[in-house]
Amino acid sequence: MKNLLIFTILSYSLLVGFPIFAQGQEPEFPKLDMSPMDLATATTPEGETVARVIYGRPQKRGREIFGKLVPYGEVWRTGANEASELTLYQDLSVGGETIEAGSYSFYTIPEQHEWTIILNKTTNTWGAYDYQVQQDRARIKVPVRQLKNPLETLSMLFKPTDQGVILKLGWDDRYVEVPFHYIR
Repeated sequence: MKNLLIFTILSYSLLVGFPIFAQGQEPEFPKLDMSPMDLATATTPEGETVARVIYGRPQKRGREIFGKLVPYGEVWRTGANEASELTLYQDLSVGGETIEAGSYSFYTIPEQHEWTIILNKTTNTWGAYDYQVQQDRARIKVPVRQLKNPLETLSMLFKPTDQGVILKLGWDDRYVEVPFHYIR
């Protein structure tokens, strides 16, 4: 009798519970990130991919950005969340130095009138917490330029030139340009 009772309870719970398991529970998808990821790509006129950058896009949301949220004189991940990642699909020159095809963390050190651009060999890092200067592959300084129309969200794009591509990075009321040249 005891076995029959256990069998009945188990059978009933399986029958009642089966539709839940068969249909599955609805997944809990994450809400939109406050700083969603984006990417910009550079291509030749023939459509060949030259470079791409993947970065988190923080928003201004009424905050003072440069000198406050992004302190002057400190290494910045150049975006939000993970360190921005630059991938070169061919060897390019930056600041007169040849940079081999591959992936690099893209850090910056913002200052009021110029930024230091850093390509670092360590990738897949969160923010700039794991930044190691000895892993720097290249550093160049570029002037800060003023935007006529401020940007609410950090934005990056590549602009092709006769000599290569320029990575333009803008947020709030300023932007910088990082020139990459083809190796001839």
